[in-house]
Amino acid sequence: MWGYYVTLALRSSARSKALTALVIVLLAFGVSACMVSYAVFRATTSDPLPGKSSQLYVPLVDNVGPSYNNQGEPIETLSYIDAVALWQAHQANRQTLIYSTTWQVESGNSLVPAMSLGGDAVTTDFFPMFDVPFRYGGGWTADDDARHATVAVISRHLNEVLFGGQNSVGHEIRLDNQLFRIDGVLEDWNPRPRYFDAGSHGTVYAFNDAGDIYIPFARATDMKKDSTFAYCPTASRQSDTSHWDAYLHSECDRIDAWVELDTPADADRFREYLRNYAAEQQRLGRFSWAPNIRLRNLTDWLAFLDVTPAASTLSMLVSASFLLIVLVNVVGLMLARFMRRAPEIGVRRALGASRAAIYRQFLIEAATMGFVGGLLGVALTLLGVWGAGGLFEPNIARLVQADSSLVTLTVLLAMAATVVSALYPTWRAAQTQPAWQIKIG
Repeated sequence: MWGYYVTLALRSSARSKALTALVIVLLAFGVSACMVSYAVFRATTSDPLPGKSSQLYVPLVDNVGPSYNNQGEPIETLSYIDAVALWQAHQANRQTLIYSTTWQVESGNSLVPAMSLGGDAVTTDFFPMFDVPFRYGGGWTADDDARHATVAVISRHLNEVLFGGQNSVGHEIRLDNQLFRIDGVLEDWNPRPRYFDAGSHGTVYAFNDAGDIYIPFARATDMKKDSTFAYCPTASRQSDTSHWDAYLHSECDRIDAWVELDTPADADRFREYLRNYAAEQQRLGRFSWAPNIRLRNLTDWLAFLDVTPAASTLSMLVSASFLLIVLVNVVGLMLARFMRRAPEIGVRRALGASRAAIYRQFLIEAATMGFVGGLLGVALTLLGVWGAGGLFEPNIARLVQADSSLVTLTVLLAMAATVVSALYPTWRAAQTQPAWQIKIG
């Protein structure tokens, strides 16, 4: 029976080529516009660490007070004083401190020129906390953190530039004129968004590439390496290395901190620890305001920072509105197409066809057109994904991927949209009175 209805749909399409083609083309353009925007939206809002994002938290302590904070919200990073205090307290299963910086990189290969590259100063828990994959070697140890060791982890890209992709663990590179032993080489790791230091980088750089160099936090501090981004409420934003110790113990906020807490109960205990810590700083006279702390997991943190680009959300709304306009037009075309067949419907009803049979016939016909429109929509979607760079910033456009799920969803959306558009025209067609149509005929 289903095959019979599909045959009827093909015959009807052959008799109404112009209307059929117009419906298919409209659907293809409407659905493809929506799916390209969805692909961008999906890429910019996906969970960067599925299954673990609920266990990773960003602790914040307001160290600048209501005169400088963000409408009651603490600054998105920690001062050196607070960051080190939280790290040394070991109140979480794992904790890491992070700040981004740049390095002058030199290798022993005279054919490779010196270069300036970005990276992060981190503590050892950074790598297991964020499931960072390694191609060679691994991260350094907690003892290396304590010894302020001159060790480093480099990206796969840098390893290919300096060592031709070979295992470089144990080799040395020169960073800012100091020799560092390579302990590990990362696999391709470039999380989107760049969540681990999003607090200091902000939304503008949230989709930039991850750095190429990671060294111990304590060693970077010994080298007087400042963060790329810093917020100093009452002083210059630039560090003064001639007064480095004073700068470290100032209220400049520049360090991203993360803790790993397995259960909500653990999170509650850590939140209470933060509150007690801030209260202690108030009692010591460092803070003149009530404890003001925050503890957000990864998902809530990205939502708070509003990392999703405005262009992505706006394009999704515009394309959805365009699809709605397309569907309104498709309803009109379907109505004209079906009502032109009133005599055929009347004869079928007179021969004993039920209204349910009419519904099945026309809805299957609509689904068939939707399937063809979906196939054309897939081609247009692939073209749109390829040309996404013309609509979005390059660091956003390159995230968009046309995978099998996007192709399947495009076809299903086209079929569902056509069937929904055909509901009212089908209802009108099914109300045809057989006797009246036979009399007219």
